[in-house]
Amino acid sequence: MDESVKQAMAKWPNVPACTGWLALDRRGVWRMRDEAAQQAGTAGTPIRHDALNGFINRNYAADESGCWFFQNGPQRVYIELAYTPWVVRLQRENGVLRLTDQTGAEFLPQAGWLDDAGAVLFSDEAQRIALLHDHDLDLFSESARFVDDDTQAGSLAWRENHILALKSICAAQVAEQFHFVASPAATRGPGQSSAEQTAHGSTRGSAHESAKVAAPTQGSAQAPAAAEVSAATANPTDPAQNAG
Repeated sequence: MDESVKQAMAKWPNVPACTGWLALDRRGVWRMRDEAAQQAGTAGTPIRHDALNGFINRNYAADESGCWFFQNGPQRVYIELAYTPWVVRLQRENGVLRLTDQTGAEFLPQAGWLDDAGAVLFSDEAQRIALLHDHDLDLFSESARFVDDDTQAGSLAWRENHILALKSICAAQVAEQFHFVASPAATRGPGQSSAEQTAHGSTRGSAHESAKVAAPTQGSAQAPAAAEVSAATANPTDPAQNAG
C-alpha cells in the first residue's frame, strides 16, 4: 500500500466508504460505474489511464468479511466483482507456462478448477481464486487433459514433472468456498464507515508511479473521491477544504 495512502488513513480515519462505483470485470479491467451505469446494471466505463490503474492495483485489498476494495487515500472504495477478485493471463515463455494476475504479478497455482459454465479458475497457496481470461482458453486447452469422473475434471501439464489437478466447481459456490463477496453494494449498502482500516490482501505495483488523491467531501458516502493522477507526488488534500 502506498505510504501516502497510509498517511491519509491515519489523518482522516472516519471517511465514509462508498460502494458500487468501481468494478473489476471478467477480463481484469477496472471499470468506473457512474450513477447511470449503476441504475442500468451495466459494467461501466473501462479505466484506461495507466498510472491510475497502477494506483488501484497497489492499493487493492480485502476486509475481514471478504469484501475487496481500493483504498483511495482516506476513503475505502468497495469493488463490484464480475466474478472473482483476481483475473489471470496465461502465457508460454520459453516453453514454460506462466500465470500473471491483473496487477502484473505472478500467480502460482496450487489447483485448477472448471466451473459448470465452462470457465477456468486457479487457486493459490493463500486461497486466492482467479478467473482465467477467456482469450487464453485455447492455450490452456493445449496443455489440459479432460476426464469425466466424480473426483476431478482433468489435469493440466503445468511444468515439467508437475501435473496440476483440475477440479469441478459450481460457479454459484465459488464466492463462498473462497471467502469473497462479489457485490459489496448488495450486502453493505451505501454510507458504511471505513474506520476499520485493517485489511488483508495484496497491494502491488511499482514505486515510480504515483497519484495525488483528492480526499472526499465530508459526508459524501456515495461517490468515490476523485483521484488526480500526478507523475511525481501523492499528497491528499484536507477533506475540510472540500466541505461545502
